[in-house]
Amino acid sequence: MTSVLYDAPGPRAKRRNVLFSVVFFVLLALLLWWVWQTMDDKGQLEWSLWKPFTTSEAWTTYLLPGLADTLKAAALSMVIALPLGAVLGIARMSDHRWVRIPAGAVVEFFRAIPVLLLMLFANEFYVRSTGIPSDERPLYAVVTGLVLYNASVLAEVVRAGILSLPKGQSEAAMAIGLRKGQTMSSILLPQAVTAMLPAIVSQLVVIVKDTALGGVMLGFTELLNTRSTLAANYANVIPSFIVVAVIFIILNFILTSFASWLERRLRRSKRSTGAVLGADKVDDVNAAEVGGTYGTGAGGSI
Repeated sequence: MTSVLYDAPGPRAKRRNVLFSVVFFVLLALLLWWVWQTMDDKGQLEWSLWKPFTTSEAWTTYLLPGLADTLKAAALSMVIALPLGAVLGIARMSDHRWVRIPAGAVVEFFRAIPVLLLMLFANEFYVRSTGIPSDERPLYAVVTGLVLYNASVLAEVVRAGILSLPKGQSEAAMAIGLRKGQTMSSILLPQAVTAMLPAIVSQLVVIVKDTALGGVMLGFTELLNTRSTLAANYANVIPSFIVVAVIFIILNFILTSFASWLERRLRRSKRSTGAVLGADKVDDVNAAEVGGTYGTGAGGSI
């Protein structure tokens, strides 16, 4: 049995794949056992270090407020970066040089600068040029840095998604007299959304994780920053890191699962039913159309 892309594995290849899988899982089990033993030898598995996470104080005082600030910064960055990235991506494809060249310069400039540096620049700008209170300034700086960087990355995602569509789509739209703006909004963008969705979601996951940079350098009270305060109070550095890592994994898993569900739903909505009409059904449809045409004409004559 063969496929378009590869030949189906034979008996020897199947045995080899099973052997490799068994070896991999054995090595993975040994690695996990070594990590467990090392943590046990260092006293990191003692119940006293994990007990604070079973009480409400650790969550309501430290972790949940930090999680709320993380989600707030990530949500604001997503809401602003997505439409801004779409505008920049479409602008890079403009026929007008005065639109295309500045948009390309903005995208390439902010995409080349590390997001942490953008946060630091934004923080200094807000310190020297605005009257934003000091307790709110880290949030503004984090959101600004994330928006500038991720909007430029999403602009390239949008541009690549639109360019991946068959050229005949644009030519057909021109043939029926649609302007370029109408073609983009009514034909190209709706089709490109499904192709762009995995890349967009991966960038949204990056936004959630990059909020931690603001806690490290700007004192933004996000999840990782509040974890350090919790670890200082309870002296459980390694357990606190593990708990925060699990929280980030759950957040990103929920985000990617939602995106996968949305992508399947979009694909199903665009899929044809595949139903084939019989000759009798075709005659009924034609008769209905002819009757409707005559009826309209008769009504008009009356």
